[in-house]
Amino acid sequence: MLLTSLISAAEETHSTGAAISPIAVGLIALGLLLALLVGLLAFGKGREHS
Repeated sequence: MLLTSLISAAEETHSTGAAISPIAVGLIALGLLLALLVGLLAFGKGREHS
């Protein structure tokens, strides 16, 4: 019973347009990952290799 009410609620709130552009989400994710990569490289630059 709970599953059918959740499915019907999901069908009622379905919209055709996305709230945020998927391209914008991808660019934000790419920028975040590149910033983390730069931070990782800067952090490990002065460390000796084992």
